[in-house]
Amino acid sequence: MSVAFQQCIHPDCAATYDVGQILTACPKCGSLLDVTYDWNAVPVPKSLSEFERRWTTRLNPVDYSGVWRFRELLPFATDEQIVTIGEGQTILQKNDKLARQCDMKVGHLFLQYEGMNPSGSFKDNGMTAASTHARMVGAKMTACASTGNTSASLAIYAGVTGHFQCIVFVGSGKIAFGKLSQALDYGAKTIQIRGDFDDALARVRDICAKHPIYLCNSVNPFRLEGQKTIMLRVLEGLGWQVPDWIVVPGGNLGNSSSFGKAFMELKALGLIDRVPRLAIINASGADTLDEFVNDGKLVWNGGRPNADQICGRYTTMDRDNERASTLASAIEINRPVNLEKALRALSVCNGIVRKVSDQEIIDSRARIAATGFGCEPASGATIAGVLRLRKEGVIHADDRVVCILTGHQLKDPDLTMAYHSGDPQLMSKKLTPAGVTSTPFANPPVVVDNDEVAILKALGLA
Repeated sequence: MSVAFQQCIHPDCAATYDVGQILTACPKCGSLLDVTYDWNAVPVPKSLSEFERRWTTRLNPVDYSGVWRFRELLPFATDEQIVTIGEGQTILQKNDKLARQCDMKVGHLFLQYEGMNPSGSFKDNGMTAASTHARMVGAKMTACASTGNTSASLAIYAGVTGHFQCIVFVGSGKIAFGKLSQALDYGAKTIQIRGDFDDALARVRDICAKHPIYLCNSVNPFRLEGQKTIMLRVLEGLGWQVPDWIVVPGGNLGNSSSFGKAFMELKALGLIDRVPRLAIINASGADTLDEFVNDGKLVWNGGRPNADQICGRYTTMDRDNERASTLASAIEINRPVNLEKALRALSVCNGIVRKVSDQEIIDSRARIAATGFGCEPASGATIAGVLRLRKEGVIHADDRVVCILTGHQLKDPDLTMAYHSGDPQLMSKKLTPAGVTSTPFANPPVVVDNDEVAILKALGLA
């Protein structure tokens, strides 16, 4: 008998299903699903430090993986079933320069840089788990809707492993070419529909429900199991000590949901003695969670959030044709599919939600990059959030804060060049329509004649 099963998150239903079933919602009530375990039947380590033994067996691909070396905490697959391409070799980096800029104590601000994953984003943590489950159930075709990173990740797993035919749905609105080019390069069949991400997700969910196509968006509960391990690597990087804060961009809310589940499980298993606080940072042009939580006072309520409030707001969105709009394309989402799980995470982690402007996001992205960690625009929301929360006095100077950098800077090089170029035409095309009026941290190239004296003068040496 398997130690793993799928379970409806709604407490009035709580129906369970075999892990061999392909489900993205509870067939009985329509709620989201968790992958849940009979922990009494799992050889859980007595201490997280026991995972360090795998540092000596890294020639084994599942021990090398920064996801599967923690497989006792996501034990839904056997070693033989696991699909891995070496994901999760990421860095937790102390950043004292940013700490000073955020008016924090030196040694207390950390960046978890997920841009080092094979596809260049955190999505690989979840896609290795989803691809593993797809292989377990014998899927031949996988699909996703994407603002860019999900499609790149799914495509690379399909391309490298050769297990699946890959289809990605993208909207016709803003999508970073750095991300789209990956899906095309890795051989995915790319369908660009007239609409935004929310439209693409609704369409791919409908098609996957009617045809034998395995859906790999974060509504898939196995995706979130893989993303839990980002928090395990954070704890590993801190010597298994729990930080005070985790700060994460909020888009479809898969990361924040998985982080909450990770800490909920670790605390219940006695592997940590406390849970960090969680700060989810929305872009102001895609601030559905902020609106629900801060304006509407929506809460988890023991698994019974106000469904009428949620449905009413989404009905208004449809009626008024409201669309998300932000330069941070990775979080340009109006209808986060993991809303209820994110509310649970906020409850588990005594969390908060904030929104920041595109100006704050891209300025903070430039600040981060100047310290050697180039990241996609959405990642800039983390430092923008820390700056906001420091001003509010919510985060204290001596708190230990971990910011999740979700993707590599080359995911959206056009925006980076527009910010740094000093070219008014390029800035007008890429930045001004989004309300960005200045580039205070720009580092434009210095144009000089091909002359030694001119070069030395530009360098301040003549």
